Amino acid sequence: MNIEVVTRDKALVELNLDNATAAEILRVYLVAQGADFAAWRREHPSKPVMLRIESEKGVGKAVSAAVSALKKDLDALRSGLKK
Repeated sequence: MNIEVVTRDKALVELNLDNATAAEILRVYLVAQGADFAAWRREHPSKPVMLRIESEKGVGKAVSAAVSALKKDLDALRSGLKK
């Protein structure tokens, strides 16, 4: 998966991603973990997805919390499938 940082600030990040599914999963977890704003858009199916994340507490912390929560849920899913 390719990720390109378009805009970077403490409270705002815009990323170009080549995978809409990853953008949607990350958006859901960002909102659940308390990010102020997380949304993605795609101008055309042949173009990359732009994911915009805003968080007053810091985008790095928001993304880290979202990824940690996602890992926890995936580990629970994996252990459930092994049974």
